[in-house]
Amino acid sequence: MAAESLSGFLDIRAAAPFLVAAMAFYFLVEQLSYHRKKGPLPGPPLVMPFLGSVAHMLRDPTGFWDGQAARARKSGMGLAADFLVGRFIVFIRDSELSHRVFANVRPDAFHLIGHPFGNKLFGDHNLIYMFGEDHKDLRRRIAPNFTPRALSTYAAIQQRVILSHLRRWLDQSAAEGGKAFPIRVPCRDMNLETSQTVFVGPYLTKEARQQFERDYNLFNVGLMAMPVDLPGFAFRRARQGVARLVRTLRECARESKARMRAGAEPECLVDYWMQHTVREIDEAAAAGHPPPAHTDDEEIGGFLFDFLFAAQDASTSSLCWAVTALDSHPDVVARVRAEVSEVWSPDSGGPITAEQLLAMKYTQAVAREVVRYRPPATLVPHIAGEPFQLTEWYTVPKGAIVFPSVYESSFQGFPDADAFDPERFFSEARREDVAFKRNFLAFGAGAHQCVGQRYALNHLALFLALFVSVVDFKRDRTEGCDDPVYMPTIVPKDGCAVYLKQRCAKFPSF
Repeated sequence: MAAESLSGFLDIRAAAPFLVAAMAFYFLVEQLSYHRKKGPLPGPPLVMPFLGSVAHMLRDPTGFWDGQAARARKSGMGLAADFLVGRFIVFIRDSELSHRVFANVRPDAFHLIGHPFGNKLFGDHNLIYMFGEDHKDLRRRIAPNFTPRALSTYAAIQQRVILSHLRRWLDQSAAEGGKAFPIRVPCRDMNLETSQTVFVGPYLTKEARQQFERDYNLFNVGLMAMPVDLPGFAFRRARQGVARLVRTLRECARESKARMRAGAEPECLVDYWMQHTVREIDEAAAAGHPPPAHTDDEEIGGFLFDFLFAAQDASTSSLCWAVTALDSHPDVVARVRAEVSEVWSPDSGGPITAEQLLAMKYTQAVAREVVRYRPPATLVPHIAGEPFQLTEWYTVPKGAIVFPSVYESSFQGFPDADAFDPERFFSEARREDVAFKRNFLAFGAGAHQCVGQRYALNHLALFLALFVSVVDFKRDRTEGCDDPVYMPTIVPKDGCAVYLKQRCAKFPSF
């Protein structure tokens, strides 16, 4: 036994130099590959084997991406390079270069991925990964979801959910003796209920909603975790949670089809979608043709999950930043309150109508400025399917992940861009939404520009109108409380802690 142990030890010692040499060779090849891809771009001179800068990104995502932006700005190139988990990355600060990426989403150029490891995380049926005519056809089918009539239906639902949660916040504040509490998680809960109810409301049981919340929480945790797809790891639990969410949404689509085929009136987003979808399916069947593309329940469930992902955390981010900005600008609060009171009051007995919301021009300008000032999804990752000449002097290599920064774009072009100033979107004389349209990239650009941006802005404007009308609020300001942190979209560092009390004599009920 001792002899065998000694022999094994000697074998290891004999092999050690070869192992060290192999590791050194791997390190050298990886560094050479990184520098070849990096070319003239600013970036770290050496990268950790395989992992690269992923530990820094996960430990301090705000600092990591701020560092990328600083490199891109300081170099004057508008670009920076780095290395994450075996993948070469390019950070894009320059707005026009970001537009070049957004305008070239196609098989032989850039592929939108939504997350560095999104192809594993989001599932097979995903709007994000589609191209060309197939993508155009699906967006055509989605269009009925966001007509004025549909948005009006959603607005009433949104307001009921918002008010029910504001009531809970006020009750919590009163129960805790008026102490400040962070509203990020309450905002997230409110948005999850809003999304569920607006998208598939009539088709989710109480038990399904509870499982929905558990699975979506698993998904959120997995977004910020190491991409280890093994049992027991957060990434694997996130993938399993997404699969269950898609199955639930698939059943909602199936039930909606049956209800719309029976002639019922639409009550939620999937109803507006299926109302047109079943008509096309039935027309195809009558003509002896197979069902049109993208009308399968499983596919629709996947697409509904895309909507949920797009609406959920981005909206949570915007609501928190809206409260933060309002607290810092009492003049803005006064103007919003005055504008809302001209067309609606808490004791009116009904929700804000589509016409009344349309009349709130300044409130809508505040919503747009919140999104410009703190774009929720700061980065829109794409992968280069083929080498792509981004500038005269730099070609993005195949397989590189590029990160156009819509956050950095928001602070380019606009006068006094670091100031929160809704007047830039309200003043007819300034019209900065037109003059600097190419820098307002919070909803993306090109073929994959966010199809639900009107819904998102309506949700934010409705929250603003209701919040300032029924609540008196004050931020619990501490050092660094407004520093952005990634959760996974950016939110205030303290979770947006506020003191709340009821403002109106009678809380709205409708």
